Amino acid sequence: MATKSVAKEAEEILLATEMIRLGARLQVLQAETNLSYDRLARLYREIKGCSPPKGMLPFSVDWFMTWLPNIHSSLFYSVYKYMDTYTPAKKAHALVEAYRMYLEQASAGRPDGADDEPVLSFTRAWMLVRFFDSNMLQLSTCTRCKGGFVAHAHDPQGDFVCAICRPPPRAGKTRARKSSPDDDAAIIPQAASKAVGPRAAGQRAARPSGTLSG
Repeated sequence: MATKSVAKEAEEILLATEMIRLGARLQVLQAETNLSYDRLARLYREIKGCSPPKGMLPFSVDWFMTWLPNIHSSLFYSVYKYMDTYTPAKKAHALVEAYRMYLEQASAGRPDGADDEPVLSFTRAWMLVRFFDSNMLQLSTCTRCKGGFVAHAHDPQGDFVCAICRPPPRAGKTRARKSSPDDDAAIIPQAASKAVGPRAAGQRAARPSGTLSG
């Protein structure tokens, strides 16, 4: 009978702890670690001070196509893809690092003390990566700004225009926010040049270009 590695178990506990603090649901923790349900539930209660929420995970590809979620999802996935490709952080660890950077960029310019929930939750970010891994989504290049944006897989790309270059008429008007809707669009040009640098410890990777191209 093989003995379970104590070091491996400790690593998974640390990973689960980081994901819980970022807002991961229990189903996400079960998929990304080998820890038992009881241990994860106990860890969740210890960190959050309450029982983990029940219910199904959000499973809608179309949610990522709406105006504001598409902008935030595109930012996050571009950071994640860079992390997973060019730094030692892979898969779940790249997800955690990329989501931290996303939170930093999404909160840039917000008034101090603003308590708005992020547009893209950690669980939805995890689902987004799964959708890409399942070839349900792709990054399409905008013909105007040349950035890479989340789109349905196999959609034509020849005339694709992103949600920033062609926002809907009432974009941002239905969401009560202290900041201007333009603030969400403004974080995109900064993201690739500022957010996807060598975040992982000991990594010295070149920074990507100033677009979100895939």
